[in-house]
Amino acid sequence: MDFEKICQKVMTLDPKMRSARVINNRGHIVAGGMKKGMTSLEDEKQDEMMFMEIALRVRMRHEFDKEFGPVRFSLSYRAKVIIYSFPMSDENVLLVSSSREADFGKISFKIMKILGKPA
Repeated sequence: MDFEKICQKVMTLDPKMRSARVINNRGHIVAGGMKKGMTSLEDEKQDEMMFMEIALRVRMRHEFDKEFGPVRFSLSYRAKVIIYSFPMSDENVLLVSSSREADFGKISFKIMKILGKPA
């Protein structure tokens, strides 16, 4: 998989997209970044902490795969931003953010199509 291409495709889905990154299972950025002209809502150190926390949360969700099936994506609708996470493998997660005005239902399933994942 060309992670940079995936991130670029995701960024073009909607003008309200803020970022698309692939992070590994330890929260380190593998590809992608912020949309040009967009600034992060937190500083770089907070970014690192958030990426590590999301990577841990994605790994922990595997505990319930037997009962509920694998997680396709998770969404966090916050006061200032929407954060989406899409497990890509045991090693990588696609982490996306958009403004709150974005249609997260449509965007989420378009991203799953880009990743070649069933709904």
